[in-house]
Parts: sequence; C-alpha cells; structure tokens
Amino acid sequence: MAAVAGGDALFAPSVTRRLVEAFTRTSAPGEPAARRPEIEQLTARETEVLRLAGTGRSNAEIAEQLFISEATVKTHLNRTMAKLDLTSRAQAVVLAYETGLVAPGGGPYTP
Repeated sequence: MAAVAGGDALFAPSVTRRLVEAFTRTSAPGEPAARRPEIEQLTARETEVLRLAGTGRSNAEIAEQLFISEATVKTHLNRTMAKLDLTSRAQAVVLAYETGLVAPGGGPYTP
C-alpha cells in the first residue's frame, strides 16, 4: 500500500490495460461518452499524461516519452485526479476511455 500512497500503480500497467480493454469490449458499441466538463479544466500536459496513463504506460514510461521527470508525471496525475475528483489511477484510466482520450486498443480516439 505504500506504493499506492506514493502515487504508483497498484496493478502493473499491462494488467490495467487488459482490464480496461475487457471492460470496454463489454460496453455498448459506438462513440465514447461526451467529454465531461471537468476534462476541459485540465492543462494540455495534464490531458496528455492522462491519455498516456490510460494506455497503460507507467510513470517512468510517460516521463521518458514526454522528456519530464517521474516526479513531474506524478504531479500532473495528482492534479488531474484532484480536478476530476478521482481517487485512484484505475478511475483515471476508465475516465480516459469513457471520455474518448483513449480508444480500445490503447490509441487515441479517432472517429
């Protein structure tokens, strides 16, 4: 639990990705739900970090891809979760799918 308190994922990113993909396969087909108004409060960087987290990337992988530190990734995720009233990374991943930031298969949503 210390890992979770420190902002790390409880499940491995690959496990989270498979769980969310299984969830989305059982959901109704069609376009994702409309963006929640709170999503519009996020900065461009917070949105990008949320999208990458939604694809199952770890904090280290996100940091490497965006050329920022892991601490900065954690800060962006914590601010995002606070703005969206989320209590876990898993909720953030599900929200990324529900709002269309991520499409099943791990990529960004494209209509």
